[in-house]
Amino acid sequence: MKKILLIGNKGQLGIEFSQLFHSKSIDFRGYDLPEFDVGNKGDVIRVFEYYRPDVVINCSAYNFVDRAESEPEKCEYVNSIGVLGLAQICHQFNTFLVHFSTDYVFDGTKNEPYTENDAPNPMNQYGRSKLMGEKLIQKETEDYLILRTSWLYGKGKQNFIYKFLQWSKQNEIINIATDEISVPTSVSTVSQLTFLALQNGLRGLYHLTNSGFASRFEWAKLLKETLNLQVEINPARMEDFNLAARRPNFSAMDNTKISRELNFPIPDWNIELIRVVRKYIS
Repeated sequence: MKKILLIGNKGQLGIEFSQLFHSKSIDFRGYDLPEFDVGNKGDVIRVFEYYRPDVVINCSAYNFVDRAESEPEKCEYVNSIGVLGLAQICHQFNTFLVHFSTDYVFDGTKNEPYTENDAPNPMNQYGRSKLMGEKLIQKETEDYLILRTSWLYGKGKQNFIYKFLQWSKQNEIINIATDEISVPTSVSTVSQLTFLALQNGLRGLYHLTNSGFASRFEWAKLLKETLNLQVEINPARMEDFNLAARRPNFSAMDNTKISRELNFPIPDWNIELIRVVRKYIS
């Protein structure tokens, strides 16, 4: 494997990539805030000139979905403007770009998993900024791999598992939405499949999630059972929580394309969840 620049190495996905690369003795460099700002082209060019990466894996993102509604400029700075500059510099240095997008580019009107051929129609500012990032990459370079993911979880605080565990410590009863459905996806699955995709020379746009789909309620229920938590979970609806950002009711994505092209069976979300939780939490 050639030299890899890992942007956003302090987030849950970046941490997982760092561990994977260390285990395989891959030549890589990781950068993140505050010493590196993906929206600052000067920062990016300096690192490119110093390290001359063959591949960039961009894990940086503004992913505060509700806050994005009142901070659209901050959201776009990272997810759109920063991505534009990164794509331009990758093209300039003949560097391959791996970028992660989201299921929130869809509006949730389908009742079956979205494929790469379905037209995006984001419902919130976060989704719009991520879709714009996709389009800007596709405009600026042909050497890219865009991977749409959903409901990522790993070592970190910006995920549903961490939040659910905190809620369970503070409350005897937790209300969880039954009408928000997607695919809980481990960063372990994403990092391993991304690495395999690079080894196989994949290019273009793919959906990369675990298999199957679940509601937030089903996800919480399995967490409770796996960790034997003494908390009651009540079914609720998204409208009960008065969130700033609208979310699609159904945004599960079909991973058949990448699974088939890599000849790799991707585990179901529930099997992967139990494996990860028992390994790292229980």
